[in-house]
Parts: sequence; structure tokens; C-alpha cells
Amino acid sequence: MKFLVYIGLLIFVCMVLLPLDVEALTISPVRLEITADPGQTVTGKLLLLNEQNGTTTFYSSFENFEPSGDSGTPRFIGAEDGLATWIKTDGKITLESGTSTSVPFSITVPDNAEPGGYFAAIFFGSQPPAPAGGEVSIGGKIGVLVLLRVSGEVAEGGGLLEFATKEKNRFFSTLPISFIYRLNNTGGNRVVPQGEIKIKNTFQLISATLLANENEGSVLPGSIRKFEVVWGNKLPMIDNKEESDSGFFTVAGRQLKEFHFGWYAAKMSLVWGDTNQTANATYNFFVIPWQLLLIIFAIAIAVFIIGRQMLRKYNRLIIAQAMRNQPNNE
Repeated sequence: MKFLVYIGLLIFVCMVLLPLDVEALTISPVRLEITADPGQTVTGKLLLLNEQNGTTTFYSSFENFEPSGDSGTPRFIGAEDGLATWIKTDGKITLESGTSTSVPFSITVPDNAEPGGYFAAIFFGSQPPAPAGGEVSIGGKIGVLVLLRVSGEVAEGGGLLEFATKEKNRFFSTLPISFIYRLNNTGGNRVVPQGEIKIKNTFQLISATLLANENEGSVLPGSIRKFEVVWGNKLPMIDNKEESDSGFFTVAGRQLKEFHFGWYAAKMSLVWGDTNQTANATYNFFVIPWQLLLIIFAIAIAVFIIGRQMLRKYNRLIIAQAMRNQPNNE
């Protein structure tokens, strides 16, 4: 379900060996964005819906997470301290098939909590959590992210590290064209970059305006996040891979449908953070639809040759007719 997916981080399945059916449990909201003061207790509710057959008991657990690489994928690091230890909710919930319930939760921020961002997930799984020092339980769990900001003055820093096309290509034959940019966050709280990429053609006319962060992905503190923005319709997926090698005439048809030719400049402008930090970058590239141009050239040659032959026949016909109509002087 599309609403269960947000910036690639929101729904977590197959956390251990035997996965829980993705359709078995629905949780909403899929993300919690909370601001609290030190010493404050925040309360809320989660809605759980059992979509599998039969009555099932779900067990809650909590884990902190941090970014893994620059893809935005979370890496869970346990619940020994931090936000995961501040969250409380029911330990287990039993639901009949097709029924839902509202599950209360609370977050108690310690008095000495430093201002900044704290990140954890509330999970619900089919197996009870293993006791401390016990064996790892086998089961699956899904959950929702908790993005907490503790009020106070938070330093902001970082900047744009890279902006280019994917694989840094500068020559393309057709759309789609993928742009990537990498943003570094050295501050104490997550940031959500906003902005756009304007693509101008050889005549400095705007060919497209793209949102730089359509899914509102976050860059966590102390991490680098890579974002991808696509100009044009994405290619179909085959075996979970984007189709890249299309037939000659298929590509030519796509070039005709989305015709672009010449030199282009992609100009990106970004803003992020409470202090409205900004970054700008430009990347130049060329679009040369050579398959379509080759077909047009071939058709032009064919038309020229056929037209020339027809003109010669026509001229011979006119000359022959003129000779037949010439008066006989003898």
C-alpha cells in the first residue's frame, strides 16, 4: 500500500528470519513528528488493523536508528538508551481478524535531554521480544518512525556535496534523465531540503521544473543523504530492474513523443533548516536523439532519391510529348 511507504524509511518488514505477511498488520500514522521540551511527556495514539485470518497477538518493541550509507535507509542500533527508552505503550495487543484498535503511547523526555533530534521506531511483531540475555526470537515486525525534536538551540551546518546526472553522463539520446544530489547535515537535528531543479534549453527557455525533494525525505544529523530526481517518465520495471535496453524503434518513438535536442542546463536551488541555509548548482548536458534523427535522415534521402527519379521521368515525358507535337517541316 502506497501510503505505508515514506522516503523509504517508514515501514519495516522482514526484520528477522521469518517475515510477517506485509498485509497482516496495518499501522497508522506511518510517521510521528514530535517536538517536546526537556522534562515534558507527550502522548498520542496509534491505530492497528489486523488484516490476516484469525485472532493474532502483536507484541510491541522499540529501537533507536541511525542512517546507513547515503540512501536514507535506517540502521537499527538497539534500545539501550536514548529515545527508545523514553517510549511506553502496551506490551501486547490481541486483535480478531479484520478488527482494529487504538493503542496509546507516551514519550517522556528526560529533564537533562540535550536539544536536537532523536530517532526511534515503535515496532509490532508476531513474536514477543526476547528477554535480556536470551535467544533472539524468530518472527517479523513492522513499525512506524518516531522523529523527535527536543526544544532548544540547535546548531545547523552542512551543505551540498554533489549535483550531477546519474553516472555523471553528459550525453543522452532520450528521456528519462536522472539527476542526483548529495546533501551533508552536520547539525544537531534532521533537515528536509526543499527547492527545485529548472532545466533550460539552448535558447534559455524552461523545458521543465522538477521538485528537488518531492517525497520530503530527511537528512539525519551527522549523515549524508543522496536524492534522485527524474526528468521524464520512468521506464517500466522488469524483474525489479529498470528497463534500460529498448529496441531502436521503441527509443525513436519515445524520442518523438518527448522531443528534446541540443544543449541543456539543469539549475538547482535548495533551502533547508530553521536558518534557511541555501545551495545552488548547475549541471550542463546534451540531448541528441540520434535514433530519431537517423530515421528522419533516411526518410529524407529516400524522398530525395524517389523525387529525383520521378522528376527525371516527368522531364522525359514532357520532352517526348513536345517532340510528338512538333510540326513536321518536310
